[in-house]
Amino acid sequence: MKKGSCYIIGAGECSRLLLQLKDEDYVIAVDGGYEYAKDYRIDLVVGDFDSLGYVPDHPNVIKLMPEKDDTDMLVAIKEGLEAGYKTVHIYGGCGGRMDHTIANIQHLAYLAERDARGYLYGSESVMTVISNGSMSFPADAAGYVSVFAYGNEAKGVDLSGLKYSLKNATLDHSYPLGVSNEFIGEEVCVSVREGKLLIVFPDSVHA
Repeated sequence: MKKGSCYIIGAGECSRLLLQLKDEDYVIAVDGGYEYAKDYRIDLVVGDFDSLGYVPDHPNVIKLMPEKDDTDMLVAIKEGLEAGYKTVHIYGGCGGRMDHTIANIQHLAYLAERDARGYLYGSESVMTVISNGSMSFPADAAGYVSVFAYGNEAKGVDLSGLKYSLKNATLDHSYPLGVSNEFIGEEVCVSVREGKLLIVFPDSVHA
């Protein structure tokens, strides 16, 4: 497992791309995301390049066929996992086509099922999925946080340090009980014993 993070830049909304890269990090530009990422160090470029319109002149390019089962983004995620990274930050994966955003949320679940953690950055919020595990937030976190069952049910859900707490609860995929909770200046822990949780929090919060 690599110590750094994998940063994947897609072609969606990406107005606030501010990366502070370390030497051990890995950057993948996906199709039209190359235009966003070219001001940074790029380690790999992936795509069928329908949105970019040309194949970049880069030493490491994976050129994909337009007709395929895996999305360009999923191919990039698999490359990041294959390279040994367990933390994946996805920019340019929201906005634009809604179906692409939904697909990228599914990619978060794909990562969670492989003991990795993905973060999908929107214009003002971040999404992640945890599976049979937990995540924490610092006491200085502010704003709203929402927790949804991803899948049929999420069992043994605990929320502590938030305005509305839960203990050993079951969340259902068709009832949004966990929407619009609030940080209250305490350390927060969100955990699930069995199943997956989709967690949405402000992009100003460092999880």
